[in-house]
Amino acid sequence: MIVRLMGEGQLDVAADDLSALNTLDAELEKAIEADDETAFRAALHALLGCVRKVGRPLPADSLAPSELILPPADAHIDEVRSMLGDEGLIPD
Repeated sequence: MIVRLMGEGQLDVAADDLSALNTLDAELEKAIEADDETAFRAALHALLGCVRKVGRPLPADSLAPSELILPPADAHIDEVRSMLGDEGLIPD
């Protein structure tokens, strides 16, 4: 799955890693629902860090379409709230 980290580029994430990302996504959703800025910030950084860890960076000139777009690490809670779908940022 090709994931775009806004402001950073694209990474290829293996299907086997999606379960861990969905767990972190659920934590992010809970923090947003609770309007807990501290938990939100920690969950967002954990999710992005995991994508960076497990993803393989694509070349900067890659034209592969992104299947997921994740917000930058400094995104505001309201920005991320507006990006959430029925399944969070990362669909099951």
